[in-house]
Amino acid sequence: MLKQDVVRVIKRRFHLPKPSETWRNAPKEKAECVVIGAGIVGLAVARELSLKGKEVLVLDSAPTFGTATSSRNSEVIHAGIYYPSNSLKARFCVRGRKLLYHYCSQRGIPHNQIGKLIVATGTSEIPKLNQLFNRGIQNGVENLRMLDASEAIKMEPELHCVKALLSPASGILDSHSLMLSLVGEAETNGATFSYNTAVIGGHLEGNQMVLHVCETKTLTNWDGNTPLQLDLLLMPKIVVNSSGLSAPTLAKRFHGLNTAIIPPAYYARGSYFILSNANSTRHPPFKHLIYPVPEEGGLGVHVTLDLDGQLKFGPDVEWIPHVPDATNFLNKFDYSVSADRVARFYPEIRKYYPNLKDGSLIPGYAGIRPKLHGPGQSACDFVIQGEDIHGVGGLVNLFGIESPGLTSSMAIAEYVAALLLGG
Repeated sequence: MLKQDVVRVIKRRFHLPKPSETWRNAPKEKAECVVIGAGIVGLAVARELSLKGKEVLVLDSAPTFGTATSSRNSEVIHAGIYYPSNSLKARFCVRGRKLLYHYCSQRGIPHNQIGKLIVATGTSEIPKLNQLFNRGIQNGVENLRMLDASEAIKMEPELHCVKALLSPASGILDSHSLMLSLVGEAETNGATFSYNTAVIGGHLEGNQMVLHVCETKTLTNWDGNTPLQLDLLLMPKIVVNSSGLSAPTLAKRFHGLNTAIIPPAYYARGSYFILSNANSTRHPPFKHLIYPVPEEGGLGVHVTLDLDGQLKFGPDVEWIPHVPDATNFLNKFDYSVSADRVARFYPEIRKYYPNLKDGSLIPGYAGIRPKLHGPGQSACDFVIQGEDIHGVGGLVNLFGIESPGLTSSMAIAEYVAALLLGG
């Protein structure tokens, strides 16, 4: 909604005075609820809070919604198999999947419950597959079934495996259509969206978080350390930090918040390659999602179909060693896909798709995953911190919302609303 001047748009909503020359004299204004970040989770939270009758303002430094992780992923609706029992990921994925299928069906959002095969390509992987089956059952995933090689290959003739786990509940969706629907519904319920608007920090006044807000263009040449002239000091009753990749960085810039409880941030780039065969869209080699046994840092280079039948493979895992604050706030990550990375893809894919032809993969796109663990470390759960953790009333920080963040989005929104409003 905001295209040029952050103060002008917020002023229309909150009747602000003209901002002063220095941040010390920047105008202060009260608000009821501020959601920082217009990715899929931020949008779901904004919708949920607006449905609860709250006046919601969504701020995002990008020109529109969903420009980072939310638009650079596999667009898969996960069943809830991979995650430790009773973890937030397990709980929110199972609950979120049901909410998401219902929401998409009710509102005509393109989706397809095509199912997934997780495959063991060697006998050494069968114990891991059995562990996934048992974990999925514990997590409440419905209709899981172990298949022998002949059953799996009957379903997918191009597949090579020695055993497979069938998850009929898994599917795909059009994430842009989903986000567009969430935006529309939130706006219908009174939410305001202010784009090109960066929250770069905050400070406590009493037990209330005051947000430091400026136009995105102010950050263009920012080194991340030099004090910035702010356009606005915003004082919301409720703040939800759902800024995704920049969430831990932003939280550390909330002066007065105990930084010891903020988890360290790690970043992993994942590249996708697209099957370029002329007939791959009309006659794709697979009809289901095909996933290998998970690897360190991700779920392995898997097969995903989009709703048009285009086959893509990915993502791989490429750890990013150092990310400056300005890169975080402005989403200046390198999203290019190096053609050289395809050399790793062919042998990984041919473990389950041996007929993949040389030269048939072309670079697709890349995404960045907000990790809370680094190379060689155990995978982490989502981290959601409310007043019970950090002691600041009305503040919720969302950290490490990577996969299955899309699937979990509506369940996370329910949980955040309950934390803030009770119930």
